[in-house]
Amino acid sequence: MPDFPIPKNLRDSAVLVPIFRDAQGELQVVMVRRAAFGVHGGQLAFPGGKHEPTDTNLQATALREAFEEVHLPPTDVEVLAALPTVDVPSGFRIAPFLGRIRRPAAWQWQTSEIDEVLEIPLRHLADAANHTEETWQLAGWPSPYRVPFYRVGSNYPLWGASYRIIQPLIPRLLAGEWEV
Repeated sequence: MPDFPIPKNLRDSAVLVPIFRDAQGELQVVMVRRAAFGVHGGQLAFPGGKHEPTDTNLQATALREAFEEVHLPPTDVEVLAALPTVDVPSGFRIAPFLGRIRRPAAWQWQTSEIDEVLEIPLRHLADAANHTEETWQLAGWPSPYRVPFYRVGSNYPLWGASYRIIQPLIPRLLAGEWEV
């Protein structure tokens, strides 16, 4: 991943990394595909957003945002761990929280921000065939860079901050570090 400069004054944000076991007992990770506008348009991400003054802490931010974005009530989330923060060039420090969820009967989402909710089998992400690296040249990048990512769904790339959050978590989840 490109080593872009990180601004000095970062704004706090938080995301929920929702996980659950499906009817077959397979571990699933829930992500959203952002609506096709803005700097993160169309990207895969975890439900989350900016810390607001009314949030008691960053965990409250993650739970509030998950409710706002995908209608996941905080009562249906058991936070298992606060994960290492991720600083990003867009000026945010992201605090991720791993949460075991009670999956809703049907996902609903805030259509102004989210195009789709994805349930991704953890084994799909752990499969080396779905992990790759390519040279990309995106708007705002001074030159092309090698970018590691996972191929998800209809060939969506899971990269950037979301990649940096999930990549070290996959072996820990598969090893059963948390009871899910």
